[in-house]
Amino acid sequence: MSRLCAVLLLCLLGSLNPVQAVPAPHPHWSVGYHRLTFPDPLDLQPMDAIAFYPSTGIEHSSRVEGYRIDASEDARVAIGRFPMLMLSPGNTGTPLALHDLATSLARKGFVVVAVTHPGDNSRDHSRLGTLSNLYGRPIQISAAITATLGDPLLAPFVHADQVGVIGYSAGGETALILSGATPDLERLRRYCRERPDDRDACNTRGELIADRDDLQPEADPRVHALMLMAPLSLKFSRQTLAGVHIPVLLYSGDGDTLVALDKNAAALARKLPVAPDFRLLTGAGHFVFMAPCSEEQVAAMPALCTDADGVDREDIHRNLIAEAGRFFTQALGKPDRAGLQTADQ
Repeated sequence: MSRLCAVLLLCLLGSLNPVQAVPAPHPHWSVGYHRLTFPDPLDLQPMDAIAFYPSTGIEHSSRVEGYRIDASEDARVAIGRFPMLMLSPGNTGTPLALHDLATSLARKGFVVVAVTHPGDNSRDHSRLGTLSNLYGRPIQISAAITATLGDPLLAPFVHADQVGVIGYSAGGETALILSGATPDLERLRRYCRERPDDRDACNTRGELIADRDDLQPEADPRVHALMLMAPLSLKFSRQTLAGVHIPVLLYSGDGDTLVALDKNAAALARKLPVAPDFRLLTGAGHFVFMAPCSEEQVAAMPALCTDADGVDREDIHRNLIAEAGRFFTQALGKPDRAGLQTADQ
């Protein structure tokens, strides 16, 4: 009996051996952000982006362009190699309106680069409705990819062959061009003849201003996955989407009155040569993909912050962020983690 007790005691002690039984610490990343400035490929004037990345520094809430963001500027970068996601917002929008998606994906091990498109952002509408904006936006995203890969702070920590694009609204059109789609401008003309009251898509009555004749749609072979939210995609036919052969996660709300579901996301889901993972949100409108609003924002921007009865924006974002993390991990690969070490900045 004493021998049996001794054996059981040895087994118990062995099971408590920290070398054998205690798992390695799981990295817990906070979020840092880093400002990028690089030449706009359209006119060589400076353009801006903000990169959100995994960090092991102490995280502080920051005020960035009016948004309260859970990230610290130029915090220590977590040691590792991380997939890179480019974020392109809608017309006249700011990518910071999707800050919760950007910071949450950074916390999961992605470098998310939020691009401000010159001439098509919340402060500058000078290129809206032009050919230079349609074809220039994808070229600007390509320039942002190159700038990130060359940035002294970020370059050592990103995977050059693991690049995805997140496109919201007109950013979805931008993302599709980057993946090999070609816009058909006649489709826009026909749509605006049928639906002239669509003030978003038809603000120039279906005729884009031909301000540049030297630009063409340019795909970027570095892009390997797309996440599209309420994409403006009516300019694409089955034939002009034939070159898109990468995974696509597609979201839209069936209550979207700004970007018509039938001519955009629903049609895109049928036409893409590789069937997307299509998630249709019941009752959700166009702005549901923006981060949940603070009380201050609700008062200042009620149209952007107020959802239909029964639509829970916070719950939608929890699910959307989880699905985005799974999708990009599967499509691009996992980050190469390196414990809890940090780079000295």
